[in-house]
Amino acid sequence: MKIGAANNLINTIIAKVEKEGVLAEGLIEDLKKLREYALKEQDPLVTKVLRLTYEYLQENEAFDVKAQYEEDEDGEFPIEIEDVDNLLYLLNLLLDADHKINRDEIKDYRTALKEALY
Repeated sequence: MKIGAANNLINTIIAKVEKEGVLAEGLIEDLKKLREYALKEQDPLVTKVLRLTYEYLQENEAFDVKAQYEEDEDGEFPIEIEDVDNLLYLLNLLLDADHKINRDEIKDYRTALKEALY
C-alpha cells in the first residue's frame, strides 16, 4: 500500500497474527480499518480482498482459503498451508500491492475467497 500508516497497520496486524493466530482479538476490526486506507488509495482490488478476508474470518473462524497453487506435469493443485501462514502471506503481498506479481496473487486470493463465500 502507498500510505505509510497503512503499511504500519499491516505490520501491526502481521505481528498480532504471528503471536495470536487468525482468531486474534481485534483482527477483524484491524482489517476493516486497513480497508478504509485501501478506499482512500482508490485500490478496488485491495479493498475487495480485505472485505472478503474479514468476512471469511468471521464466517469460518479460520483462513483455510485455497489460493496458492503448484503446477506439475499432472496439472495444477492447491498448496496445503497452515491458516496463519496463509493469512501472513496475503498480508505481506498487501505491503507491496502495486507489484505486478503480488497483484496477480492478490487476485487469486480474491477469486478463492469469492468462491468460498458465495
